[in-house]
Amino acid sequence: MRNFFQFHERNTTYKKETLAGITTFLSMAYILIVNPIILSQSGMDKGAVFTATALSAIVGSLLIGILANYPIGIAPSMGLNSFFTFSVCIGMGIEWQIALTGVFVAGIIFMILSFMKIREKIINVIPKDLKHAIATGIGFFIAFIGFKNAGIVVSNNDTFVAIGDLTSPATALACFGFMITIIMLVRGINGGIFYGMVITTIIGMFFKLIEIPTSIVGDIPSLKPTFGVVFIHLDDIFSPEIIAVIFTFLIVAFFDTAGALIAVASKTGLMKDNKIPNAGKALVADSTSGVLGAIFGTSTTASFVESTAGIAVGGRTGFTSIIISICFFITLFFSPLLSVITEEVTAPALIIVGSLMAMEISKINWSKLEIVIPAFIIIIMMPLTSSVATGIGLGFILYPLTLIAQKRFKEIHPIMYVLGVLFILYFAFVA
Repeated sequence: MRNFFQFHERNTTYKKETLAGITTFLSMAYILIVNPIILSQSGMDKGAVFTATALSAIVGSLLIGILANYPIGIAPSMGLNSFFTFSVCIGMGIEWQIALTGVFVAGIIFMILSFMKIREKIINVIPKDLKHAIATGIGFFIAFIGFKNAGIVVSNNDTFVAIGDLTSPATALACFGFMITIIMLVRGINGGIFYGMVITTIIGMFFKLIEIPTSIVGDIPSLKPTFGVVFIHLDDIFSPEIIAVIFTFLIVAFFDTAGALIAVASKTGLMKDNKIPNAGKALVADSTSGVLGAIFGTSTTASFVESTAGIAVGGRTGFTSIIISICFFITLFFSPLLSVITEEVTAPALIIVGSLMAMEISKINWSKLEIVIPAFIIIIMMPLTSSVATGIGLGFILYPLTLIAQKRFKEIHPIMYVLGVLFILYFAFVA
């Protein structure tokens, strides 16, 4: 097992990997609660979506751990489940069965692109400075989510965002968890982020801010309402509207996953010569999870940027993903325990992980304006638009433009030209 996951080469241990897996799971476990709530508004059965969410996370995390040896958790994407429900089903009036079939078709296309190594080629030709910008932007995005979940940052009609009520019990609990985690990290305590989450949970239950579960074991909801419906509606996807939906799923999911892979590879030190090792295998695992997830009955899956929480604890190999998969499997039987994993518990971890990822900003060449502008736009637009793909897209439009203005046409890889044009079309006609 140690040799298979390259423990010695990556300087890790079973303890580090296990703590990392549990930490990542706790950081992304909210998807088990939120995904069924969001997708049920499209008419889908909430219980079936819960089971489908868990199963897709189990399979996806297991595949990326074994095939690619990456410490990444895969589960239904938060942004794409909202797009599925509110834009496609409610906004466009498309039945959830047909929308889910669109997710399935997009997943099949993903698998083909992955097996042909087209996705891997695209990721590898992204300029080094932009990769560091993507990792940094994801850090800012994660931290923003953490501040929002903690109630430290709230919406404001006049200024868009403002500081929240720090004296409210829930926000105070998150602030306590944030501070205790910082203290453990700066004192060099391994697993400080994980222990911080545990301590915050215990304190929350002690002060009755977190409900103590009334039961431990729960029944596994049936998949019957959603399983396999994609095969019934394959003839209904050839309208212009559905084709546009499939294209959107492709673009957003592709670059959400690409961003997560770049962030993880940068943080773990796996990126060599501006290339991500085993990227093709990771993308095959991700796309396979998307296809199976659609068959089970959930919207598009993606590699979770919250995986960096586990990496901060010490996760370096696919064994971390195996632990994530096991945790999701356990929740199928012990779903009532999910109630203790509140936003106040996970928010401190997201803020701290975001700050650690922001260290990538020092690797960007800030002396060249043609790099500074697209890199900055990537970084700032991820949190401002709540979309990794949008930030990447805007940066990919500006990067060729800045070099073209300097008549440095040959320095731009042809794929970057293609991506720039695709994103212009995406923003103009789809997004």
